[in-house]
Amino acid sequence: MEKKQFDLGDIVQMKKPHPCGTNEMEIIRMGMDIRIKCVGCKHSVLVPRAKFESKLKKVLRSGKQQPSDSAENGVSGI
Repeated sequence: MEKKQFDLGDIVQMKKPHPCGTNEMEIIRMGMDIRIKCVGCKHSVLVPRAKFESKLKKVLRSGKQQPSDSAENGVSGI
């Protein structure tokens, strides 16, 4: 089984829901421990990386911002 790829700012789905009812979390800090913030109630939790990786179900949305079309075409808001 391959490792799931995740990065800072990603919205991830966990195997078990948070007590508020949602199982979507945002990764807000990465290191040996990972801090995740509940999308529903904004509560944050610090989880050891090994435990986080075992409880992660899938990455829902990547935190990397896509460049906008207006910036690529050189269109300004003037």
